[in-house]
This record gives sequence, C-alpha cells and structure tokens, in this order.
Amino acid sequence: MSQAVNSILAPFNWMGRLLIRFIGELGAIGIFFVYSSVLIFSLPLQIKKTAQQVFFIGARSTLIISLVALFTGMVLGLQGYYTLIKFGSEGVLGAAVALSLIRELGPVMTALMVIARAGSAMAAEIGIMRISEQIDALDTMDINPLRFLVSPRIAASLISFPLLTAIFDVVGIFGGYLTGVVLLGINSGIYFYRVQSSVVMQDVSGGFIKSLVFAAVVSTICCYQGYFTHMRPEGFGARGVSLATTSAVVISCVLVLVLDYVLTSFLL
Repeated sequence: MSQAVNSILAPFNWMGRLLIRFIGELGAIGIFFVYSSVLIFSLPLQIKKTAQQVFFIGARSTLIISLVALFTGMVLGLQGYYTLIKFGSEGVLGAAVALSLIRELGPVMTALMVIARAGSAMAAEIGIMRISEQIDALDTMDINPLRFLVSPRIAASLISFPLLTAIFDVVGIFGGYLTGVVLLGINSGIYFYRVQSSVVMQDVSGGFIKSLVFAAVVSTICCYQGYFTHMRPEGFGARGVSLATTSAVVISCVLVLVLDYVLTSFLL
C-alpha cells in the first residue's frame, strides 16, 4: 500500500523539490543583487573600476549595437512598407518604425546583444577567478569580492544600457529612413513628421525603464553564475566555467523576454 502511494506521489515530490530549489535560488540571487548594489555606494567609491566596466560593457558594444540597429531598422522599414501599402497607409511608416524600436525592439535587442558580448565575458571572467582561487585570495586579504568584482559591473550596466538603447533607437530609425525614403521613395518630410508626432515622452521613458531593469537582471545573473561556479553540481574547473557561462547567457536571455512582457503589461 505504501509503495503504491509513493509511486502516485513521486511526480508531486519531484515538482515540490524543483519548486523549493527555484525559490531558494531566486532568494539567493535577490540577496546577491541587493548586497552588491548597496556596496556600490560604500566609501571609497570605485569610480575608476566602474569607468573601466562602462568602457567594456558600453563603449566597446557600440559598434555591434549600431550595426544590429541599422539592419533592424531597415528590415522594419521594408516589412512595414509592404504591409502598410496594402491599406494605403505607407505614410505612417515612420511612426511604425519609431514606436516599434523605442517601445520594444530597442531595449530588448540591446540587452540581448550585450548579453552575447559582455554578459558572457563577465560570467567567464569571474568564474575563472573563482576556480583559480583569486576570489579566495581577496577574502584572505580582507577585500570584499562582491564590492571589488560585482558592484562596479552592476553600476556600469545601469549606466551603459540606457545609453546603448538610445543609440539603438536613433540608428534604427535612420535605418528605417534608408529603406523607406531612400530605397522605396516615401517623402522624407512625412517620415520624420510621423516620427515626431507619434512618439511621446511616455514611450521614451518606458523604453529606458525597461533598459534599467534589463541592466540589473543581466549583470546580476551573469555575475552570480560566475561567482558561484565552484558550487555547480554538474562539473568543476574549466567545465564548470563553461556551464556557468552558458547558463548565464540562456537565463539572461529568457528573463529579458519574460520581463519585457511583464513590463509592457504595466507600462501600456
């Protein structure tokens, strides 16, 4: 009788263990983020290290962000034109491109590109420092590893993401201009008039709010995965670093898309 009951409850036991593990991991990430964020403002301020991370996360991502934004805007312009022309509304192409970029694609695509270029590097760098015992050496020297390694990266992400999002939006609108005006012959005055008349401050602020949330999530997840590489049950050493980097990229990308839906629901 007991064996039959155990066999029936086995799937529920598995789901319960998974849920408890998820809640525990979520709580650990939340504490990790809060503690690291508070350490940003501890004296003396780490301005130099934060500036170095802004250069790495922000400035060195500008080229790839601009390139992706240009072709994203061009594709939006092309697809939007052939959709709107069916309804005789090709004149609103500028509004369609601008609102699509500013509200949704700008923050999301920026976050995904930064994850691919800088987020993976953050997870791998901190993970290598963990398995090579450099983080333990910081503890031995009474240097807080979170303050030294994680806080500047979170601060730099909060600075860089909105700026990169603004660049993505501007370059993307220019890409739509190239397709709609230069290639397809829409009047340039109408294109920019629709952009100006349709975009309001609420759209811009909503995009920046998303970029700030994505910055906090991406930097926290990537640093967390690298920082606790040594606690992964799947493997240690180089394998642990590779798994931590992969997990950081996958989890960050999924969370960006999930949070985009949640934030859109509240901001609309």
